[in-house]
Amino acid sequence: MEELFAKEDQVIIIIVIGVCVLLLMAVGLLLFFFFSRKKIVQKELEKKTIEINHQKEIIQSIIITQEKERTRIAQDLHDDISSKLNVINLNANLLKDGELTSDEYLKVNDSILQTTSKTLESARKIAHNLLPPILDKFGLKDAIEELADSFSNSRKIHIEYSIAYPKKHLSPQNELHFFRIVQELINNSVRHGKAKNSQIKITLENNKLFFTYSDDGIGFDQEKIQHKKGLGMKNIESRIALLQGKYTIKTEENKGFQIDIEI
Repeated sequence: MEELFAKEDQVIIIIVIGVCVLLLMAVGLLLFFFFSRKKIVQKELEKKTIEINHQKEIIQSIIITQEKERTRIAQDLHDDISSKLNVINLNANLLKDGELTSDEYLKVNDSILQTTSKTLESARKIAHNLLPPILDKFGLKDAIEELADSFSNSRKIHIEYSIAYPKKHLSPQNELHFFRIVQELINNSVRHGKAKNSQIKITLENNKLFFTYSDDGIGFDQEKIQHKKGLGMKNIESRIALLQGKYTIKTEENKGFQIDIEI
């Protein structure tokens, strides 16, 4: 009888131990899932924080770009337009006073005509910088081709291009953003990349625009912060964001540069 009770006690002990083990395992699993979930949530929060900071940088870059353009326009208006209009105004007042000899009258009149011509040329230049006439009249394809040809003719860099772009695929405002991206990339190749040759390729597939730009310049190390934060790249990045596009960059030091953009 005692042996029977002893066996029952052993069974109860084994069951209790088993239950305790199962409870410990359950608690362990719960803790594992809790901390795993916490880690996942933390990583997601970190990812969102990085994305938010990145968006802030893009917005700041857009603001800086806009302010730079406004400052440049204001300076051009002040230096090239206002100063010339002041000269015209002074000369017009001399004519109004009427106390000039015939020779002086001719000189003042010639000065007004010359200054007026220079003022008109300055106004055309400012308007061209704001919106290239060829872009407005003939569209993005012709504007990029003219831009590439002008750089090639200047012998600063040789540019080859293959552009399959249907007219007015993008809105006029977005075509201007796209044109500025190409402009910035070529300027970067010349000024910073020291490139001798570059290529432009634009294709349209399934209503998506694919753009590739590459050069044989010195390239750069993408891990270096100064390249990531450079105003030129930020300008490009901000305009791509405005176009709701995405991009990838392939570059290494002394191995050229390539950017692929999808819009």
